Amino acid sequence: MKYGTGIFLLVIGAILAFAVADRIEGVDLVMIGYICMGAGVLALIIGAIAGAQRSNTSHHEIVEHREDPPRV
Repeated sequence: MKYGTGIFLLVIGAILAFAVADRIEGVDLVMIGYICMGAGVLALIIGAIAGAQRSNTSHHEIVEHREDPPRV
């Protein structure tokens, strides 16, 4: 769920900015929609950067093998 939050914020922001015609006194729904869309884009960018860094990381397992000395 790397991109889920960003897409959710984009959708909610677009609905608030372009589809809601109601007015609430003291609240600018269009501006809140634009802020949500900006936060969604930022979340998508951060998710893509984090995913790219995660895929470039390699892990190596080092296993030491010791033989027991012979018993006399």
